[in-house]
Amino acid sequence: MKIVLDNVGRRFNKEWIFRNLSAEFNTGNSYAILGPNGSGKSTLLSVLTGSLTPSEGNISFFDTGDIAVEDIYKYISLAAPYLELVETFTLREIIDFHFKFKNFVPGVDAQSLVSVLGLEKSVNKQIKYFSSGMKQRTKLALACCSDSPILFLDEPTSNLDVQGINWYLELIENFTKERLTIIGSNQIQEYDFCKEHIQISDFK
Repeated sequence: MKIVLDNVGRRFNKEWIFRNLSAEFNTGNSYAILGPNGSGKSTLLSVLTGSLTPSEGNISFFDTGDIAVEDIYKYISLAAPYLELVETFTLREIIDFHFKFKNFVPGVDAQSLVSVLGLEKSVNKQIKYFSSGMKQRTKLALACCSDSPILFLDEPTSNLDVQGINWYLELIENFTKERLTIIGSNQIQEYDFCKEHIQISDFK
């Protein structure tokens, strides 16, 4: 998989969020998109996932051939604070629902995913009764355990304590090999393993 940006920019009304951004993202590498809150990290991630179109420039997606932007959703998984879980579902139901649309990564099934989460005692509890940390763990596990070649994580340790951050790093170690991983962050513990960094402030 490969994503290529050619002089991409995005604006809202007359304000440019970023401009003149050219970059290439390749399978097997991890990339961090860096910047303070409100700098445009999530906007860039939205362009990369195909949910926002560039205001200028071009974005291209490649697998064995070109991928149309309207089909890129088939190749990606995303976890972000602004993506909500269905609060009335139990953990078991949210897993079953999610994997109607995605396949599990090899070696993982619904039961082992619960074990990855460490939430065996909460499998029949509704999501609305989960703590913010439990919800964040669930979002991350659903994304990382989906068999998609591209993984997007936006502010992945939001609402996680020290134990949760260590759990996240173990999740990354176990489930991002041979994938294209792109992380939006301003916390070094979230992206310290990334080989490539893009400072969004360099493209204002």
